[in-house]
Amino acid sequence: MSRLTLDNGDVVGATWLHLPPNTVAQVKRLEKDSYSAIQLAMGQAKHYTKSLKGHLKTIDAKILREIKVDNADQYQRGDKLDVSLFAVGDKVRVTAMSKGKGFAGTIKRHHFKSGPGSHGHDHHRQPGSIGAMGIPRVEPGRRMSGHMGMDKVTTKNLLIVAVDPTAQRLAIQGSVPGHRKSYVLIQKPNA
Repeated sequence: MSRLTLDNGDVVGATWLHLPPNTVAQVKRLEKDSYSAIQLAMGQAKHYTKSLKGHLKTIDAKILREIKVDNADQYQRGDKLDVSLFAVGDKVRVTAMSKGKGFAGTIKRHHFKSGPGSHGHDHHRQPGSIGAMGIPRVEPGRRMSGHMGMDKVTTKNLLIVAVDPTAQRLAIQGSVPGHRKSYVLIQKPNA
């Protein structure tokens, strides 16, 4: 994260994101596919499955993402979408996979309180009881220890504070989900 000075003099923390051009790999139309969307392709893959090779044909891509749009007729296969779609002052949604934290206990994962620290207690970080005596079962959805992170996270209403078309990057105020060099999906709210 870096700091940027806005036009009104405010200094804000911003995250710079690199946006290489995305290619439209497929256009889904309402009359044929019963919904309206475009499929975006980006990056370069080492190996393709035969089905993916036939689907992409001439487009070189590592990642495919489908985005629902209101009017898919304005897009054609092979069109390039780049950072010029965004302007300073736009509000966007950013979706990515959150950082993986591995196996975590209930205190870290669900913010449980810890047990008493002294007077003979040996259950400092245990969750406590997980069921009842009258109905002897653990109900589904009980918050317990387990794998934390690596979830799909969407942060909404993030403000674009700078756009650099020559370097193909933009700055978003605040933080975005995911670790460094991870892939993110940036969408305008009305798209």
